[in-house]
Amino acid sequence: MPEIKTHPDYINEDTRSEFIEKNKLKILRKYQVNAIKAVQKSAQNGNKRFLLEMATGTGKTLTCAAIIKLFLKTGNAQRILFLVDRIELENQAKKSFRQSIGKDYVVKVWKEDRDNWKTADIVISTVQSLLASSRYRDFSPNDFNLIISDEAHRSIGGNARAVFEYFTGYKIGLTATPKDFLKNTKQDENSEKEFERRELLDTYRTFGCESGQPTFRYDLKDGVNDPDGPFLVNPVILDARTDITSRLLADEGYAVHKVIDGEDVDENFGIRDFEKTFFNKETNRVFCEAFMKYAAVDPLSGEIGKTIIFTVSQKHAEKIVQMLNQIAMEKFPGKYNSDFAIQITSNVRDAQQFSISFSENNLRGHTRWLSDYESSRTRVAVTVGMMTTGYDCSDLLNLVFMRPVFSPSDFIQMKGRGTRLHTFKYVDYENGEKVKTIKKENFRIIDFFAVCEYFEEKYDYNAPLVVPMSRQTQNTLVTPPLIDVDPPVIAVNRTVDLNEDDSLSEIDETIVGKEGMRVDREMFRSFQNEVKSNEEFVKVYNNGNIDAGAKLS
Repeated sequence: MPEIKTHPDYINEDTRSEFIEKNKLKILRKYQVNAIKAVQKSAQNGNKRFLLEMATGTGKTLTCAAIIKLFLKTGNAQRILFLVDRIELENQAKKSFRQSIGKDYVVKVWKEDRDNWKTADIVISTVQSLLASSRYRDFSPNDFNLIISDEAHRSIGGNARAVFEYFTGYKIGLTATPKDFLKNTKQDENSEKEFERRELLDTYRTFGCESGQPTFRYDLKDGVNDPDGPFLVNPVILDARTDITSRLLADEGYAVHKVIDGEDVDENFGIRDFEKTFFNKETNRVFCEAFMKYAAVDPLSGEIGKTIIFTVSQKHAEKIVQMLNQIAMEKFPGKYNSDFAIQITSNVRDAQQFSISFSENNLRGHTRWLSDYESSRTRVAVTVGMMTTGYDCSDLLNLVFMRPVFSPSDFIQMKGRGTRLHTFKYVDYENGEKVKTIKKENFRIIDFFAVCEYFEEKYDYNAPLVVPMSRQTQNTLVTPPLIDVDPPVIAVNRTVDLNEDDSLSEIDETIVGKEGMRVDREMFRSFQNEVKSNEEFVKVYNNGNIDAGAKLS
């Protein structure tokens, strides 16, 4: 719409939002324009690879759409490949691109139209689809002039990197989870740690960012404090511990001395043992009841706000869903019929579609709480790992940790599901079509395993990276899974049912301010000075000698 700036409904601030929504217009924010300019400047300097680090909810896909249009419109690309790491993200990207630039260019998912992909300007595919039977070799290396890798930290390792490097065009990596690759890395040159250091540095080098600085960075703190914003929201943290989880979190662990199923159980359990070496029905019930009591509610309908619950395993997810549905039907008679909560894990048929429907507010139909209100009847999605990255559901109001989390990048991704802005809207037809709107100001994290405390107070951000014990299988590459699987259980012969009473022992609320959480500040801090101060790195990179077999002298 070239005439937008002169259109009276756009000029009038009272009608501008409705005008933009009615015409489905996509308008770039200033920082998104700056991201595009950063790519242009880098290209002007002769670079062909670029890395964009942008926090979840800042519109990486829309920014990408603008970059794609720029490349196509200027003739710098005739066809573009957009790589994602999970099946459900294919359709999410297709929908986003069609809404933003679909009138000008043809967008197709490769596996849906393999015989006619050449008629598309933008081809979307999972890395796994192209890896299977080395199908990427059916293409010519010159078939795509621009290759964009969503969640780039997942797409350049193992076989996935082979796909990315096969094509010869411009390369752009997107990520919301940067990692401090260079902390405390001074090790013996022949050590596993030293090998890992070179390998991780090469990840940044893949995108032309040898200094450790991405082409463009915009983090959660930027989004919250942007003078033109805010464009993201911070959480309110509810630290909720039961008697048992409090003891699991203690240094001495949770001591059990009893006979279970005729066998003596005499041992201490730690936080990692919950639902892996033991389970306790009463603890799970306390989790569910506490969630129902303390969850943030939809500001218009008054029902439990839309929620993602992260559980230990698929079996754990199944238990939680059953308990929540039972409680909801008792607490809210006539509102739900075993559809308050639903399991969205890889062992559930149609899980991919469930996640899409949950985002689009039609999972199991619409709410029964407010007539004609477009919000999902199902309020809670219970998952393990399917909805941790790249999942867009802006009206989420609750994230619940019914499992421990120890990876800071995983935590950033999980937390990022709730940071998106959203305006709740309802047309009250009974009162003259009066429109009610309420903006999302925060979201709630209900934390049963002190995950937030761990990353705020206990995680050692200066600790050396953990590396694999052996690299002998480096060339034996395995295709990463499409969706979540149960976390591995180590040295466990069976899982015991403790069958013990439990109750909520403490609950504390923390409102995260504009400074954000420590994990956000630490994981997005600059790498540049750290690298430049290391003479050996500078020497190696100046000589262009940083392959996997190189040794630092």
